[in-house]
Amino acid sequence: MLSIFDQGAPVPCPAPFNLAAHVLGRADQVPNKVALSVLQTNGAQDWSYLDLKAAVLGTGTGLLQAGLKRGDIALMRLGNTVDFPIAYLGAIAVGIVPVPTSSQLTEPETAKLINDLSPAAILRDPDVACAVHPKQIELDTLQAMRNLPQAGFDMGDPERMAYIVYTSGTSGKPRAVAHAHRAIWARQMMVDGWYGLRETDRLCHAGAFNWTYTLGTGLMDPWTIGATALIPDPGTDITALPTMLRQHRATIFAAAPGVFRRILQKTDRMTLPDLRHGLCAGEKLSRALHENWTALTGTELFEAYGMSECSTFISSSPDYPARDDALGQPQPGRRVAILGPDGPVPRGKEGTIAIHHSDPGLMLTYLNAPDEVEERMQGEWFLTGDQGAMAVDGQISYLGRDDDMMNAGGYRVSPVEVEAALSRFPGVTQVGAAAVEVKPDTFVIAAFYTGPEKLDDVALRAYVEANLARYKQPRAFIHVPALPTGGNGKLLRRALPAYFEAPTK
Repeated sequence: MLSIFDQGAPVPCPAPFNLAAHVLGRADQVPNKVALSVLQTNGAQDWSYLDLKAAVLGTGTGLLQAGLKRGDIALMRLGNTVDFPIAYLGAIAVGIVPVPTSSQLTEPETAKLINDLSPAAILRDPDVACAVHPKQIELDTLQAMRNLPQAGFDMGDPERMAYIVYTSGTSGKPRAVAHAHRAIWARQMMVDGWYGLRETDRLCHAGAFNWTYTLGTGLMDPWTIGATALIPDPGTDITALPTMLRQHRATIFAAAPGVFRRILQKTDRMTLPDLRHGLCAGEKLSRALHENWTALTGTELFEAYGMSECSTFISSSPDYPARDDALGQPQPGRRVAILGPDGPVPRGKEGTIAIHHSDPGLMLTYLNAPDEVEERMQGEWFLTGDQGAMAVDGQISYLGRDDDMMNAGGYRVSPVEVEAALSRFPGVTQVGAAAVEVKPDTFVIAAFYTGPEKLDDVALRAYVEANLARYKQPRAFIHVPALPTGGNGKLLRRALPAYFEAPTK
């Protein structure tokens, strides 16, 4: 039996179509319902569906009056505020192509993006770093646009470009990932395949407004079905989140694993009577973290796997929980395979996770680097660059990035497997594994961990001997104050060897 998951194609995206029109499609039916609550220490700032739609379409009118036109690119340099999603959807509504970016980018980094994209304008908060550009529409001007007459939605071909996001490139240069309007239509497969989302839900996302994970899971998906999105006020202390979840009756809580981890480090009791479950994405969820959250809250955590090129497409869900350390299974409507050099491998065998080129959520191209798209294709499959294995029931285990895989005596070892084992050891709060050079051309696996104090190496060694095959066992254990992470909070495994000092004779 080959590693192919295919239960039939999803319902085709209708035409004509507009991403923003789809997101706000329920607004006229529930105009007075709260679409967004920005949670504050004392109370909340609420936006009704009526107000949200008016602000989005008023912004669309203002952008057109400012001289932008259909197909123009607008680079977004806005902070972690509600202004971000309003400007984003306002641009898409009238056919302008927004490029959401992290407010943490430096001026030189934005100069590279401007050179790469040649945007027609910058949507700019003056407090956010940005290189020089002749047309910058500042925040106060954007906010004033909300009161303008509402624009009409620019309906058209669902295959036309809607927005651009940046992702890390294998060459070290970030790549501009161009997505079509149909990308939002594909996200319907997440509603049951991951979220278990209902119209009556109050989904709280702990991320920033200007993070694509928050933009999709925390805002656009709840709005698409007429639910309520809850976003903590920028700067909210993580220790305040459990109280906010309880006070604002959150039914679903979404965050990156690091947020769940920090909550558990600071909290030993949680009473969340309205919470049905949590959603987790951004990095691999360890079993220990999963078990600790479930034990403390009495609710499940459902994990999802995806990428900038296709958002999330493998996940666990209330209807289909993951087994053991598996990610879950492809969402209904997805075509996913595990590939070797000659095509799909037998189930149970390791290979590269791939998604079919026909998936409606798959990107259009890498803007200005179309040749790289061809390099990522194997026949009709788009290669993710991540390793995995598909079980007989279709559930997929994640085995790390292809370029993260470690070599130990000729064996390929997934760092994720080593990390999953060690994360369960008492006193380990976070762990990363990497191959380190102990002498020229001689590499061993090392485990780098954080925790309140340095642990006994003998005890750690005995633990891994009991839990991992010999070739998978770390030969060194390094206690560090913190593990290196990127701007999105993900573990930077390539930076770990710098924390290792080879023993001297």
